[in-house]
Amino acid sequence: MSMFPSMIAPATSAGGTALRQRLLQIAAALAAGLPLYWVLGPQPLGWLAWCAPLPVLWLALRSSRRDAAWMTFLAAVLGLSSNFAYFRLLMPLASVLAVLLVKALLWLLVVLATRRLVLRYRSGWTVLAYPVLWVAIDTLMAALLPDGNWGSLAYSQADNVAALQVAALAGVPGLLFLLCLVPCALALLLAGGRTYAPAAGATVLLLAAAFAGGAWRVQGAVASSGPLAGLVAIDDFIGPATPPARAQAIWDQYARHVEELAGQGASLVLLPEKIAVLAPAQAEAVRQRFQALARSTGVWITVGLGVQDAAGRRNLAWLFAPDGAAPVSYQKHHLAPPEREFLAGSAYAVQPVAGLAMGLAICKDMHFASLGQTYGAAGAQTMLVPAWDFQFDAWMGARMTVVRGVENGYAVLRAAREGVLTVSDAYGRVLAERASSAMPGSTLLAPLPAGASVATWAGWLGPLFGWLCVALGVIVLCLGRRAVPAP
Repeated sequence: MSMFPSMIAPATSAGGTALRQRLLQIAAALAAGLPLYWVLGPQPLGWLAWCAPLPVLWLALRSSRRDAAWMTFLAAVLGLSSNFAYFRLLMPLASVLAVLLVKALLWLLVVLATRRLVLRYRSGWTVLAYPVLWVAIDTLMAALLPDGNWGSLAYSQADNVAALQVAALAGVPGLLFLLCLVPCALALLLAGGRTYAPAAGATVLLLAAAFAGGAWRVQGAVASSGPLAGLVAIDDFIGPATPPARAQAIWDQYARHVEELAGQGASLVLLPEKIAVLAPAQAEAVRQRFQALARSTGVWITVGLGVQDAAGRRNLAWLFAPDGAAPVSYQKHHLAPPEREFLAGSAYAVQPVAGLAMGLAICKDMHFASLGQTYGAAGAQTMLVPAWDFQFDAWMGARMTVVRGVENGYAVLRAAREGVLTVSDAYGRVLAERASSAMPGSTLLAPLPAGASVATWAGWLGPLFGWLCVALGVIVLCLGRRAVPAP
């Protein structure tokens, strides 16, 4: 008898029996896809991510190749459909369907390649196929796509502080590897029996070591000890059609929030991304107003706005100093789909603020590990991140930024319109958080996290491990090309 007995295949002698069996397979595929629905979307259930792929892998190992293919595809489509409403905010329907199709095909590639390798070699080392392939794909997406590895399953663990410390060691590639190794080991154990017990046991030990090491790393870490910081977000956007009186009211409300937070002891106030897109003369008026406001309140102020001139449009963050000097200006590097016509920046900005070295980035910039690593190498102790989310992705946008802080050992302050105001430390602990809102907006006042940056290895080990998995993934695909005995 085969080590991986097949599921009951549709009978060929009786049409009714074949139909019932096919319906059972469809039901099984949909049941397998349901856990994926809750982990592949913009607000995943972190605990479920550790086992959500298990049913899909188990079905693939217990089915013929043809049945494994269509059931995996069906389950993946169901799981990925949790992104539909969010993608429709950013893309036309045809593009949404194309993206979902490509992602479902990636699931098909990884699951079938894993199945082929496991059935061909029937050895414990094949437990590595599934995590290696996913890390390889994730690494390539992060390096090649304009949206990077947005929504990577690794980010589902952003609220799991113990597990998240793996990102300080080996970045998102290391965390994703561990997250994919667990369901694969369980699937092999359930489908293949005692042959895979050693691989499952090694996985349990690795998982226990990761959680214990993460808990030990965080234990005793100082939560906050720095000066107070204020965060502000008003969801209302000042666009071309905004009446001048309304635009003035929004700017006035931001100024009142800054004054109130300064009166409560804030030494720094962070405002969100692209409050308005302005012509040069209008932008100059805003610059003068906030320059004077920083001087009169004695606080540092970060303001996000767009500027449009003859050269094009730029998404900027201005950091105003209490001494009234000209602001430090940062231009967004990585542009979201609605702003791809904007000009991309390339310079970085690290500035001494309230006794700490603070870096400037804007929203999507912090979705890219390479940018986060550059700031870590430049000695940033805290990142100031004006942002603008799309409501559906508020959790994901904030937590991807939190992970950058863990990878590079710095704290993060992020103020997002249509999102959340977040203060997190170098260990990924969210120390303060509040949802944004429309006029009059939301504010958050919290102590800055401890000043000293925390040493990590992710800056070099994360990319090394990711590209090693790319190389191993090619080998895995080649090794599995040999014929597989029919189950």
